[in-house]
Amino acid sequence: MLRNVTLPTGRRADIAVADGLVRHVGAAVRADETIDCTGYTCLPGAVDMHVHMRGGVQAGKEDWRTGTTSAVAGGVTVVVDQPNTVPPITTPELLRARVREAEERAVCGFAVNAAVVPDADLAGMCRAGAMAFGETFAAPSSYGEGLDAETLRGLFDRIHALEGLVTIHAEEVSGPAPATLADHDRARSGAGEARAVQKIAGLAPAGMQLHFCHLSTAASVRAARGTVEVTPHHLFLSHDNFDPDDTRARVNPPLRDEKTRRDLWSCWDRIDVVASDHAPHTVPEKSVPFETAPSGIPGVETMVPLLMAAVQSGRITLASVIEKTSWKPAAILGIPHAGFEPGDRADYALYPDEITRIDASRLHTKCGWSPFEGLEAVFPEEVIVGGTRAYAHGDLREERPVWYPGRGYLPL
Repeated sequence: MLRNVTLPTGRRADIAVADGLVRHVGAAVRADETIDCTGYTCLPGAVDMHVHMRGGVQAGKEDWRTGTTSAVAGGVTVVVDQPNTVPPITTPELLRARVREAEERAVCGFAVNAAVVPDADLAGMCRAGAMAFGETFAAPSSYGEGLDAETLRGLFDRIHALEGLVTIHAEEVSGPAPATLADHDRARSGAGEARAVQKIAGLAPAGMQLHFCHLSTAASVRAARGTVEVTPHHLFLSHDNFDPDDTRARVNPPLRDEKTRRDLWSCWDRIDVVASDHAPHTVPEKSVPFETAPSGIPGVETMVPLLMAAVQSGRITLASVIEKTSWKPAAILGIPHAGFEPGDRADYALYPDEITRIDASRLHTKCGWSPFEGLEAVFPEEVIVGGTRAYAHGDLREERPVWYPGRGYLPL
């Protein structure tokens, strides 16, 4: 039982939970355990539909346990893992193995996407429970090879025939290996990203469910067809915040200049989803010359806390954060809705009014660092997953791994 919950409408009510679902909203009823929400802002658990949980041979960077603990500590109760693992998820057998790995190690809800390459068994992975197809690389990135237009068109046709959701990494890449963050920005320019978005939208069959990942400029957001995702690092960071050759800020698409970052906020109402693109690399991996450093940064634990600080400062509304981090991603993916009505998934995070600053030493990701160090944030005090208190006051309490298969899933 959650008592004294202030609902998004402003009404205060008690929420009775059983078997992971909301059963009653209104006056209090008898319960085995009660959580008093007085003084907290209660949000539905976030769905981060773009994470790289690593594991397997990359477990030194992150694994399912550390990555999902980090997620829960940031108010995220469902994560969607991307398939550019080592090896990439291209067969039903590899997808099932990835799900088993998550079932053994994860502490919250999860889904797994299927890789989109010419020789992938797309239909087999759909039946095996792939949530979506992609991140599909229209340009090369860490552990992902770029696909040309004709190859993409053929793969889109195959995915559309399966009634699948395709998620797109859209960029243009040019020039020599960059030596600085500004070089990286120019090599994967915002203008090139917008052109890639337009081109890819033109390749997709009419009616296809198309989702653009991590768009980094206002022009790209406006050019997109389908649903649009942005990341906290493109909203809150620019390459002007870092030394020119700071590899910790190297990510694809690149951090932009300060003006471009501010302009991205002008599209807040058009943005459907905020997702972290949590892509941890170790400090030694990042401590190499810029030209050879891997792209990617951690962010699943800081995503909602950064947005909650923006709510408290009056920059955005609480309703828009709920929509973009919980309700819209759940709707896009077709998974049960977390919320405040009978039948909703009973996933919640309780946020205090106190704004703190991000301290990487207090985060739970295995990689041990954050590009958001020192930024204002509001971290949840308690997180409920499936009606169970999973995290409280800095400590993991319960493990609630729940697999969410995609719409095409056919049990063996």
